[in-house]
Amino acid sequence: MNNEQPKNPLHGITLEAIVVALEAHYGWDVLGQKININCFNNDPSVKSSLKFLRRTPWARAQVEQLYVETFSD
Repeated sequence: MNNEQPKNPLHGITLEAIVVALEAHYGWDVLGQKININCFNNDPSVKSSLKFLRRTPWARAQVEQLYVETFSD
């Protein structure tokens, strides 16, 4: 079985790597403005963000979309 996903820009990238890259690029303040969720606005951390995003599909989708828009070639 072949598990490659050549058309998926997020293939092989963990959610933690996405959050860390976005935080490094934008910072928590701007990230909280772009995606208005409490884990980015109130006492933000990678750990709390990951916990929330893993349980909240709509927020995770927004974060993944921002990552693709920001870092696509």
